[in-house]
Amino acid sequence: MLKGIIFDFDGVIAESVQVKSDAFAELYKPYGPDIVEKVVGHHEANGGMTRYDKIKFYHESFLNKTITEEELSALANHFSDLAVENVIAAPYVPGALEFIKKSYDKYKLFISTGTPTEEMEQILVARNIRNFFTAVYGSPAKKTFHVSSILAKNKLDPNELIFYGDSNSDMNAAHHHNICFILRLHPLNQDHYIYYTDKTIKSFINHNLDLQYEM
Repeated sequence: MLKGIIFDFDGVIAESVQVKSDAFAELYKPYGPDIVEKVVGHHEANGGMTRYDKIKFYHESFLNKTITEEELSALANHFSDLAVENVIAAPYVPGALEFIKKSYDKYKLFISTGTPTEEMEQILVARNIRNFFTAVYGSPAKKTFHVSSILAKNKLDPNELIFYGDSNSDMNAAHHHNICFILRLHPLNQDHYIYYTDKTIKSFINHNLDLQYEM
């Protein structure tokens, strides 16, 4: 019996993946268009990976530079400055807000995101939807740990949860715990899942959770 729902945020609740792409593009603009293209391409193929891990990877792999903790923190803070207000203003995935409002009285709802927890809380409060969620999990903890905490703290079994995500990190966290996973496809990830044959949605409009969960 379903008792809880885990949502990623960017690309699942809000159409904010492009916002993050634009922020990374601006961050790496001084290094030229080829680097920007590599950075944005990797970002869009690896949703759910924290910005800290991405920035460190981009510096080491694309720029051949070692980045200090101070530099990493400064770039991550600059990324927040570029992204947060636009994430707050981003439109909802079609039907997502209605789906959340319809679901939160029946199930415990959770956020599992690569965004820093404090920043995610700020975004949810600004969008007036924080009250719908039992708990919010963000970085630096990994999504596999998020799910472990959700299971333990709420005394839930894996078959009592469902996870909506749009990236491999979401999928891997769900599969690691044998939780039903539904992939949300959108223009920025669909090319990466051409051969994906499991459960997918493109929006939450007319999405019947009970039927989907029983498939």
